[in-house]
Amino acid sequence: MPTDARVVVCPSEPGPLRIDEIALPDPGPHQVVVKQFASGICHSQLHQMHGPRPAPQLLGHESTGTVVAAGSEVTHVKEGDRVMVTWVPRSPDLGRRPDPISLQLEDGSTAISQGVFTWADHTIADEQYIVSMPEDVRTDVTAIIGCAVMTGSGAAYHTAGVKQGESVAVFGVGGVGLSAIVAAAVVGADPIIAVDLSDEKLEFAKEFGATIGVNASEGDAVEQVRALTTSDTEFDFMGRPLAGVDYAFDCIGVKQTMEQILPAARPGVMGVRTGGMAVLVGVPQTNVEIDARDLLINEKKYIGSIGGSCRPDRDFPMFIRWYKEGDLDLDALVTASYELDQINEATDALAAGHITGRSIIQL
Repeated sequence: MPTDARVVVCPSEPGPLRIDEIALPDPGPHQVVVKQFASGICHSQLHQMHGPRPAPQLLGHESTGTVVAAGSEVTHVKEGDRVMVTWVPRSPDLGRRPDPISLQLEDGSTAISQGVFTWADHTIADEQYIVSMPEDVRTDVTAIIGCAVMTGSGAAYHTAGVKQGESVAVFGVGGVGLSAIVAAAVVGADPIIAVDLSDEKLEFAKEFGATIGVNASEGDAVEQVRALTTSDTEFDFMGRPLAGVDYAFDCIGVKQTMEQILPAARPGVMGVRTGGMAVLVGVPQTNVEIDARDLLINEKKYIGSIGGSCRPDRDFPMFIRWYKEGDLDLDALVTASYELDQINEATDALAAGHITGRSIIQL
């Protein structure tokens, strides 16, 4: 039978978010209906809210909850199970593409979702976006594993493959950047340089494993990173002392930081080793210009990381283990909590830069 739900709707015309009361349909063969505990609030939703859209949208893509109904072909979870909802397929079935979600709203219009929606007290999603969750962990702060943790930690752990003793710089230490720092600390990277615009955020980043803070409002961030990592024994193609990190991550996606991470990566040593890696993690809203000579001569790499190159079935248990063992302090990482009816207040706070770590909706 249909499930009553309160769902956040982003109207097709500019304006505040609203909450509609609708009936979710019975799940199809490959769908799951979830009563939600909590949902993360991600910067990428701000991009959706402030960009053009042909129809009302349903937002949110990381949450925790319990299954209230499952389709006939769903075998990995059942009614009553605790689960996590995410936007990356848990174990992709290349022979089947999940159907998009669209819901009829109170005014008769139809709202669409980019895969999943979690700003709601109940949601419906394809089984590919539903991951089993153990019964012995908190159900509020773990909601951010489905995007923030996966994206940031996965970028360091999987996309870059950071190893013990290698150097890291993370530009932008919000929820995603802090998660990248956590993964770098877990594998033993050193130094781990946090780059942001306030001393408060830089001090906060040290709670998650950053060893040095660089305040980009107090000078050229790239030059500060290079000064902290200048070698006395190795030299680049032009005979200059090697300077820069093995891995530079942009966890913001603005033009300036996207262009900073390549020069922040160390040059290679000809005949000995290739240069460092610049990893784009934040969602870009513009094109960028990079120094192709730097890329070529110093044998650097500039790559993208989507969803931290993660596979949720494989990686979410690892992130939960980090949480249980104290390596991933989700209790500290979640710095603000809102009710569903406060969604506009929550998104305004995020847009204004008032969220130090990650915020969630408790449902």
